[in-house]
Amino acid sequence: MIYDLRQVSDYRYARPVVFAQHVLRLVPVDRPGQKVIATEISITPEPTQRRDDLDFFGNHRIFVNFDAPHKAVRISMRARVGVSGRQRPLPGMDPPWERVRETAFAAADLSPASPVHALFPSSRVPRDPAIRAYASASFPPGRPILEAAFDLARRMQADFAYDDKATDTNTPASQAFAMRRGVCQDFTHIMIAGLRGLGLPAAYVSGFLRTNPPPGQPRLEGADATHAWVQVWCGRELGWWGLDPTNGLIVDEDHIALAIGRDYVDVAPNGGVLIAAGDHEISVAVDVKPVAG
Repeated sequence: MIYDLRQVSDYRYARPVVFAQHVLRLVPVDRPGQKVIATEISITPEPTQRRDDLDFFGNHRIFVNFDAPHKAVRISMRARVGVSGRQRPLPGMDPPWERVRETAFAAADLSPASPVHALFPSSRVPRDPAIRAYASASFPPGRPILEAAFDLARRMQADFAYDDKATDTNTPASQAFAMRRGVCQDFTHIMIAGLRGLGLPAAYVSGFLRTNPPPGQPRLEGADATHAWVQVWCGRELGWWGLDPTNGLIVDEDHIALAIGRDYVDVAPNGGVLIAAGDHEISVAVDVKPVAG
């Protein structure tokens, strides 16, 4: 599939911001199964300084500074991206999850794609015995890794309610788990906590969902904003596979990856520092339009 992506983020401040420094992760990059054809980003007002680079995990970062007073910022990103589907392994071809755990802990590779970076607790994904116990029901001895992880994603989709009023970006995974409510960020953190609790490498992916589903298929939760899902490492042969616990899916052509990290902190679309007083408002509009497939 080829998609045209558009994301417009508006930041409005109650009082003028004297100085601001932002770190933006809003531009997709080439990844396995994903090819970026064109990108464009515009920022209003024009920043005083701008610098682009790639972080450790290969995500596109934009550093911008504003040193003139302003009461609003608009960031508009447009891109055309091609996404290729992936054929699932035949039954029994994915290794038992215990073998994947052993292989991951024995890995000496420290490159960005190595499973070792996604094995241990991180700032938004601490150890949680209750979440580990919930996840373990999908992982009886000898069960193939992808089959077990997919079962966990489907159980979460059935057991948890999508509720964008129940949590915010700072809600701990343990609290969302106890409520069985939240949004894609919460469900992704919960699933990662469960997998890591079992010794399995799991990473956080931010991205986009196809806004309008194909005829006869249901609209996916989270399609009106940036989405989040899990990447689980399934061994050296199969590598990383995407799983969407919000919708109970194995990630395919409806998902477009934006940034990958250990948790939300590594992929936050906008971070930084600003000097101001008073409150602020944020609105984000997303559109994902298929143009060929």
